[in-house]
Amino acid sequence: MRSANPVLDRLDDTSREDRLSGDAEAVTVDDVAVRAVGLLLLTGMVAAVAWVVVPPALWLPAALAGTALAGVALVLVISLRGITHPAPIIGYALLQGLLLGVASRTFEAVYPGIVAQAVVGTFGVFLGMALLYRARVIRATPRLARLVIGTLLGVLAVTLVNLVFQLFTGRPGVEIYSLTGQVGWLPYVFSGVAIIAGALSFILDFDQIERSVRGGLPRRYAWLCAFGVLVGLIFLYWQILRLLSYLRR
Repeated sequence: MRSANPVLDRLDDTSREDRLSGDAEAVTVDDVAVRAVGLLLLTGMVAAVAWVVVPPALWLPAALAGTALAGVALVLVISLRGITHPAPIIGYALLQGLLLGVASRTFEAVYPGIVAQAVVGTFGVFLGMALLYRARVIRATPRLARLVIGTLLGVLAVTLVNLVFQLFTGRPGVEIYSLTGQVGWLPYVFSGVAIIAGALSFILDFDQIERSVRGGLPRRYAWLCAFGVLVGLIFLYWQILRLLSYLRR
C-alpha cells in the first residue's frame, strides 16, 4: 500500500538498498517529529518576517509565481530522487515561508482574521487525523489509499486545467483566484473535496511512516518523512484558506 503523499510514496523504493545493508541507525517516530516541528517553525518564522518586511509592489505577483514554481520544482526533485540531505528540504521551507507570508498578508488585508482561522483549521485537521489514526478509528487500507490518491490526482489535474482556462478566457472556473467577487456552488464543492482528500492523506502518511520505522528505515530518512508532512500541511492550509475566503464574501 502506498502513501497519497508524493514525497512519502517513494520511501520504500528509495530506502530499499539502505535497509538491506543494515549499516545505518534506524529512524524513530521521535526523529521524524522533531524534524517536522523544526521545519514548521522555520516556515512560520520566515512567513512572519516576509509578512512584515516584504513591501507591496507591482513586481510582487511575478515574484510570488516564481517562488511557487520553485517550490513545486523542489518537491518534485526531492521526492523523485529521494533526497535526504537537509539543505534542499530547508530551502523548500524557506521558499514556502516567503510565499505563505506575503500571500497570507494579502488575504488578511481583505478578510481580517482569515489567516488565524486557516492556521487553526489546518492544525486542527492534522491533530484530528492523528488522533483518529492513533485510535484506529480510520485505518489505512488499500481501498482508502486508492480513493485518496485518485482524488488528489483529480484535484491536481482539475487545478491545472482550471488555471489554463482562466488564463486564456478570464472566466472563473472551479477555483477562484481573485479575492473578491461572487462564488458559485462548484468552487465550494471542489474546495471541500480537496480538503477532505488532504485530511485523509495524513492517515496514509502516518501509516507509511510507522511501517517505515518498523521496517528499519535509516535515520537520515527522518528528514524526508518530515518533509512529506510539511508538504501535506501546506497543501491543506492553502485549501482551507481559499475556502474561508469564499465563505467570507
